Amino acid sequence: MDHKVRMRRRERERADGIKHVTRVGLLVNLLLIPAKLWAGYDGNSRAVVADGVHSISDFAASLVVLIGVRYWTAPPSENHPYGYRRLEALISFCMGALLVLAGIGIVYDAAVQMFNPSERVVGGTAALVVTLFSIVGKEALYRWTAGKGKELKSDILAAGAAEHRADALSSIPVLVTVAVAMWFPSLAELELLGAALVALLVVRAAVNICRQAVHTLLDGNAGPEVNMRIKEFSLGVAGVKDIHNLRSRLVGQGLLLDMHVSVDEAVSLQEAHETAHRVEEALYTPEAAEYIGREIMDALVHIDPWSQSVDAARAEPAGN
Repeated sequence: MDHKVRMRRRERERADGIKHVTRVGLLVNLLLIPAKLWAGYDGNSRAVVADGVHSISDFAASLVVLIGVRYWTAPPSENHPYGYRRLEALISFCMGALLVLAGIGIVYDAAVQMFNPSERVVGGTAALVVTLFSIVGKEALYRWTAGKGKELKSDILAAGAAEHRADALSSIPVLVTVAVAMWFPSLAELELLGAALVALLVVRAAVNICRQAVHTLLDGNAGPEVNMRIKEFSLGVAGVKDIHNLRSRLVGQGLLLDMHVSVDEAVSLQEAHETAHRVEEALYTPEAAEYIGREIMDALVHIDPWSQSVDAARAEPAGN
């Protein structure tokens, strides 16, 4: 089967997996949003209402992913010969930015409660139950989404999982606030320290998501470990004497490569061309993706002549 056909099939399967996971998250948030808003209003709990607003940001992020996955999995076009996979990194960055805003919102909410005691949580059984359910449900959703993200090698699902974890963590000080306000009203200020800690965790996760997205958008490479595995795998192809000037670029969850492959200087041009073709075909196989850890979307192989003298010159330390 042609590697492009295999690649498109795997891309569709991956997109279907992402859609399924995202729809589940969308449904959970669709249930939590009205429940939190109602419980917050019923219990006169400003913190629970704010937590419901945070869930709205999760819902919006999931909606963006469902819309975006249709576009970044579209086949290459004349104007975009490498496809649209970097849209995944762009959307991941936007989700990370939403998490930063969520972290800032948690700090702001804590500050408002600190300086406006009259606006603090009064409490209510419904607010307590809904918040507890949100923590347990969102933590379970985080674990499942994170596992699927690793299975599908999807940064967008990793970002979605971080959103679920942030929502679960941000609900913890809300739960504490409700419980303390109900049973120990004089100790309500203790939850502000927890809110600040949650904000730091949320922002830290967001920064990591944004950093990886920017790395991809700026043509970042796959890293020395992955590049070494690419070299090792390519050196196993018949006729290959050496691999050098290897450059990798992240695109979605795959890689674009260009490399110089050395073949014996005594072989014919036709034989050298066939070796280059074998290297490309080998890199497109599922075995290569498993060994390297990422799928090779496209590889450009340049052929160089190899001889023992050239090999010795390359191995000689600089300055000798």
